[in-house]
Amino acid sequence: MGWFGKLTFGTMGLLFGGPLGAIAGAAMGHMLVDKKAGFAGQATRAIPGPGIGQAEQAQAAYFVSLFSILGKMSKIDGVVTNDEIVVVQNFINGLPMEEREKQFARQVFNEAKDSRYEIEDFAYQLYQAIRNQPTLAVAFFDLLFKIAAADGKLHPAEETALKSIQNIFRISDRQYDDIKAVYFQELDKYYKILNCTPESSNNEIKSNYKKLVKDFHPDKIISKGLPEEFIDFAESRFREIQESYENIQKERNF
Repeated sequence: MGWFGKLTFGTMGLLFGGPLGAIAGAAMGHMLVDKKAGFAGQATRAIPGPGIGQAEQAQAAYFVSLFSILGKMSKIDGVVTNDEIVVVQNFINGLPMEEREKQFARQVFNEAKDSRYEIEDFAYQLYQAIRNQPTLAVAFFDLLFKIAAADGKLHPAEETALKSIQNIFRISDRQYDDIKAVYFQELDKYYKILNCTPESSNNEIKSNYKKLVKDFHPDKIISKGLPEEFIDFAESRFREIQESYENIQKERNF
């Protein structure tokens, strides 16, 4: 990231402006006092070499808005889960960057998630940087769904935010549904089979599962002398119930 070495605390607001400038400046400020990050003394240094060009500005804006939006998304349901942190950490660790740049990404994430700004504030600024690259917008939107799916359920506040960003990024309903299906369609199906929702408690899921197993157990159906066709249906339903419970059990780790 050639642009990163040209940044100083004083240039953040001038480079980005608005919410991104505030978040980037705060993140850089924290890093400047952390000797382990390797930034000691940089606050008073001028921008080395040539200024930041237009392409580098776009890259920097994408980077800061990316981790700002991820930060807001992770906390939009009121709490940041360990699963969400792991998803973001794995994403950052997998990027081909130096450690100090990864540290900056983590700091931007942390500053944004607790900031007074709305997720839409960052989304609007990001869209200005990628509006001519619709593929990039879709790829980023996919990453947001991955964060939302980290705890295994789509919280209403998360879905509201995703719908809002969909409109800002001009992503079609078809694209939205296709991406959502990757992360949530199967789980939604499993919950419905057990007559539950993602908001149901573990105890409720277990109770419904036991009742359904009892109702659709092939031995019970046979004992009632029902037609063979119904027995086939019951056996198929019984397998679906077992599969659904096993997948939800694995997802919730109970």
